[in-house]
Amino acid sequence: HEFWKSINAGAVRAEREFKKSGVDVQVIWKGPIREDDREQQIQVVEGFLSQGVSGIVLAPLDSKALVRPVEEAKAANIPTVIFDSGLDSKNIVSYVATDNEKGGQLAAEHLGKILGGKGKVLMLRYQEGSASTEQREKGFLEGMTAFPGITVVSSDQYSGPTRDTAKRASENLLNRYANQLDGIFCPNESSAGGMLLALQDLGRAGKVKFVGFDSSQVFLDAMKRNEMHGFALQNPFEMGYRAVKTIVDHIRGQQVPAVIDTGVTMITPENMDTDESKKLLN
Repeated sequence: HEFWKSINAGAVRAEREFKKSGVDVQVIWKGPIREDDREQQIQVVEGFLSQGVSGIVLAPLDSKALVRPVEEAKAANIPTVIFDSGLDSKNIVSYVATDNEKGGQLAAEHLGKILGGKGKVLMLRYQEGSASTEQREKGFLEGMTAFPGITVVSSDQYSGPTRDTAKRASENLLNRYANQLDGIFCPNESSAGGMLLALQDLGRAGKVKFVGFDSSQVFLDAMKRNEMHGFALQNPFEMGYRAVKTIVDHIRGQQVPAVIDTGVTMITPENMDTDESKKLLN
């Protein structure tokens, strides 16, 4: 995912800034190979504990499954900053993330507007337990209630963790609803990427209004070809940067905010070439 590469770049920037100012910070970057491998992520966190790190910056794959290792870290006097996706625990230093519900609402507002307030739409969910995407999905469905002329025909199917699983789920949905569909929303990079491939393979790309979440060069190219009609854009670089800054500031005894909102913007074919959008996209 381009998203995680951008997070990493932000984390590296924070690390370099600290080193330049004489604070010896080393970021160890590690995660599971698959986005849905909860057990491997738990093992990564447990490995950090046995390594004796000073602090942990964690994007939990599951809002509940990662609670125990984070609480074990606190018991071992290792603080945790949560970023990107929430955790059902009070034993954290700070939460650095997008207002995901707002992002889903922005996507609904944009899709409703380009559909002229009428038609049939579907939402392909990401995966159960992922707090960030569940909030986006909730925000989208709430946002759709502002358009009484729009019917959500499907909102209970999941894409799974990869672009390939998302493509299979998308093909099933597109075949089921055939030509009855006017709009689509997908809540993250892999689900939107799989849906785009399915639309292209079935010759439906550009015939259905399609809004996603997160950016990639593939999505920008698709927007130029009128195969995609917008995506909610987070600021992953800022998220990685602020998360590392926050944990180090906390370790050094400084007060840090309990919640840090890193912002969300709707990128559309109309604004994708503005200076403001280009800054966020690059």
